[in-house]
Amino acid sequence: MRPSTASDPTLGRRRLGPPRDRLRGRLLRLYAALGRRFGPQHWWPGRTPFEIAVGAILTQHTAWTGVDHALRALRARRLLVPRRLAALAPASLARLIRPAGTYRVKARRLRAFVDFVLAALGGRMARLRFDELAGLRAALLAVPGLGPETADAILLYAGRRPVFVVDAYARRVLGRHRLIAPGAPSEAVRALVEAHLPADPGLFNEYHALLVAVGKRHCRTVPRCRGCPLRFDLHGRPPRAI
Repeated sequence: MRPSTASDPTLGRRRLGPPRDRLRGRLLRLYAALGRRFGPQHWWPGRTPFEIAVGAILTQHTAWTGVDHALRALRARRLLVPRRLAALAPASLARLIRPAGTYRVKARRLRAFVDFVLAALGGRMARLRFDELAGLRAALLAVPGLGPETADAILLYAGRRPVFVVDAYARRVLGRHRLIAPGAPSEAVRALVEAHLPADPGLFNEYHALLVAVGKRHCRTVPRCRGCPLRFDLHGRPPRAI
């Protein structure tokens, strides 16, 4: 005798699981398309976590070419070690990093970061990988001259922590694809992406670098949508004005 399903209308039908995360799906499709077009980006250049962090500070508002020259000068003098950099006179540090632009300002910011590393981390950059993330991020943001973008870049690239870096390219691409609201604060963008993607430092590392790549080639101040690997996501609509 076959059991009756009259009393239970759910029997014989596929049970529904949790709602699908559509935003996660879109973000991962964009990521896959960027990876197919541009390939691995191998970010962030640097031989040690401290060198990576120094580079993240020096690259504020300047092109990487000048930063690379400044890092080479510091490396040649074996100064890319916290205690050695702390012992350097401010004027001498400023001269060495002059190719990175606004060198006096950046010398002060580097010195403030070195003081943080020595005082808060005991001189051990490895603690970026293991200390409690929220408190560590708050402490970095309290260092003079370190805004969210720089602090998050240090956490992601030097500390290998699952923090999404929100820069001008990320805001532009996500905004034009209607994934974030116009004028959304950087903290809201970071929280949104982190809530919908796996907490994987490798994923955030590559995604950030790929957004920079597509931002430089296609999603510029005036968008160049022809040939853009993300055009499929617009479904025939123009990119949103931002």
